[in-house]
Amino acid sequence: MKGLVIVIVMAALFVFAQPKGISAPPAEPAPETAAESVPQQAAASQEYKIGNDDIIDIAVLQPEQLALTVTVSPDGSITFPYIGKVDVKGKTPSEVQEEIQTRLSDGYLKYPVVSVAVKESRSKKFYVYGEVLKPGTYFLEDNMTVLKAISTAGGFTKYGSSSRVKVLRPKTGAAGYETIKVNMKLIMNGLSNDIVLEPGDIVQVEEGVF
Repeated sequence: MKGLVIVIVMAALFVFAQPKGISAPPAEPAPETAAESVPQQAAASQEYKIGNDDIIDIAVLQPEQLALTVTVSPDGSITFPYIGKVDVKGKTPSEVQEEIQTRLSDGYLKYPVVSVAVKESRSKKFYVYGEVLKPGTYFLEDNMTVLKAISTAGGFTKYGSSSRVKVLRPKTGAAGYETIKVNMKLIMNGLSNDIVLEPGDIVQVEEGVF
């Protein structure tokens, strides 16, 4: 009988010693938070960098309203009322916005609110050469593909080959180009994905073999 009492007491102590909710521990939110932050960081790193010849819209929303459109000069700068020269080359619109806002608040305007946006990208260019009707240099628009590039250049000449197209892409951190072969016939028939061009790409259309 004494042994039975001891067993019951030990069992009770074991039950009360267990932490509450042990059967269903809450999920840890940390991994989800980290995963969600990755796309945001990637988006921030991919924000457009301003270059020479880009056209920028700048507006002061308060306390005074002022709006102007400026073109980035060859030395990578713009001129803005009150503060004068502002170096913008290689900076994002949000960085330029912050700089103008900070400089205006330094004795010129009280609590200025500034907006900066790229109206037209002219610093990012691509080139189309070879058997196209209008070879030359073109401004790079968003989602400019090889097919769109050839169309922009007037399309193929009668000697151009849709299966002999290549993209010469500048190597990162090194001299020279990497060659990407493109079969436009497969792309136009929906059998292959088109290639999105990057700044400095050269689209070369070769003559067909007859």
